[in-house]
Amino acid sequence: MTKAELAVKIAEAAGITKTQAEKALKGFIDATTAALRSGEKVTLIGFGTFSAVTRKARTGRNPQTGKALKIPAKTVGKFSAGKPLKDLKAPVPKKAAPKKAAAPKKAAPKKK
Repeated sequence: MTKAELAVKIAEAAGITKTQAEKALKGFIDATTAALRSGEKVTLIGFGTFSAVTRKARTGRNPQTGKALKIPAKTVGKFSAGKPLKDLKAPVPKKAAPKKAAAPKKAAPKKK
């Protein structure tokens, strides 16, 4: 689902216009981003928690050359799903039955 599709779903569920839903969604994203930048957590009971996590500096490798390179420390956003999201019962995709090789057909008896 894209951001635009989410805005349409919000508009339908809340009985508001698509433009109002887009503004509300943008407001949520902006407020969450600002809170994370200031070091706060954003907890939505029944949904999950957004937090900022600092990754340590580390040494990585360039996959093309194999040469070691330093990756600097950085702060990234993290989402931890709440219990209702962890307990989702996603439909298990059906696996296609393996195709069996067709058995060679026996030749019909020749008529004389």
